[in-house]
Amino acid sequence: MNKVKDDMIKALIVEDEPILAELNADFIQRDTKVKVIGIASNLAEAKIMIDKLKPTLILLDNYLPDGKGIDLFEYIINNHLDCYVIFITAASDMDTCSKAIRLGAFDYLIKPLSYQRLKHSLERFELFLYRQSLQKHVNQRRIDELFNLQTKDFVGINRHSKGIEEITLQKVKDLFMKTDKPLTVDDIVENAQISKTTARRYLEHCVQTKLLTVELNHGKIGRPERLYKRLGK
Repeated sequence: MNKVKDDMIKALIVEDEPILAELNADFIQRDTKVKVIGIASNLAEAKIMIDKLKPTLILLDNYLPDGKGIDLFEYIINNHLDCYVIFITAASDMDTCSKAIRLGAFDYLIKPLSYQRLKHSLERFELFLYRQSLQKHVNQRRIDELFNLQTKDFVGINRHSKGIEEITLQKVKDLFMKTDKPLTVDDIVENAQISKTTARRYLEHCVQTKLLTVELNHGKIGRPERLYKRLGK
C-alpha cells in the first residue's frame, strides 16, 4: 500500500460486501484528502486494523457477520480511540440511528448510498478537521461552526449545487487556500480564467456551503465591492 501523506485523512472501511467495499474505496479516493488505508470485513478484523493502522475516520456498516457496527462504535468510545465514525448502513431503525447520534457519529448514511451525499459528508469532515487545526481555543462562534458541519442540511445544500462542476469548484477553492487575503470576483476571474458570471456563481455557492464569508467594501466610489474570505482564519 502506498505511503499516506501527512495531510491526508486516513480512512478505514468496515464492510462485509467486498464489491461494495471496493466501490466505496474507489469513490472515496477521488477526494485527494482521503486515503483508504484498509478494508475490514467483520468486527474482529476491524478492531485489529484500528489498533494497527490508527485511522482518522471509519466508514462503518452496521450489519456484519460477527456483530453490529454500532457495538464497534461503542468499543471505540469506551476505549478512548482517537477516530471519527460515519455510518454507511442499511440500518434504518430509529434505535440504531439514535444510538449512533448519542455516541457522536459524524454522519449517518442509509444504503443504497448516494455518492453525492457521501461526497458532501467527506467534504464537511475535511473542513471540520481543518478548522479544528487552526486554533487551540474556541469561542461560541467557532463551536457553532463545528457543530454546523455535522448537522448541515444536505437537501438545502444540494438544491444550490446545480450548475456547479467539481473541477472548477476546486480551482476556486485552491485560490483561497493559497492566501489569507480576501479575494474579489475580479481576482477569481483573473486567476481561475473563468467568466465573471461563473465566478460569481461559484463564490456564492462557497458562501452557501460555509466555505467562505462575504462582506461589502465601501471604500471606493461607486458600487460596493464584495470581498470573499475563507472561513476559519
